[in-house]
Amino acid sequence: MPLNACILIKTTPLEAENVLQKSKKIQGVRKAFLGYGRYDIIAFGEAPGYPEIRKISELINEISGVRSTETLVEG
Repeated sequence: MPLNACILIKTTPLEAENVLQKSKKIQGVRKAFLGYGRYDIIAFGEAPGYPEIRKISELINEISGVRSTETLVEG
């Protein structure tokens, strides 16, 4: 059974839309949308295991404009 994760993303000012579009293209990201509050983007990912969830989070962190992420894994 695959693992699900919620990845909370903080971006630099004015970069949220760009980060959102790039995040949506990452394999394993099921959906992503803008948030308002402590986090600028909320992404939901699905992968076979923890190493793949970690890879999704790492790929998001590599996007220009990402300040930080917090990954919450279900299961």
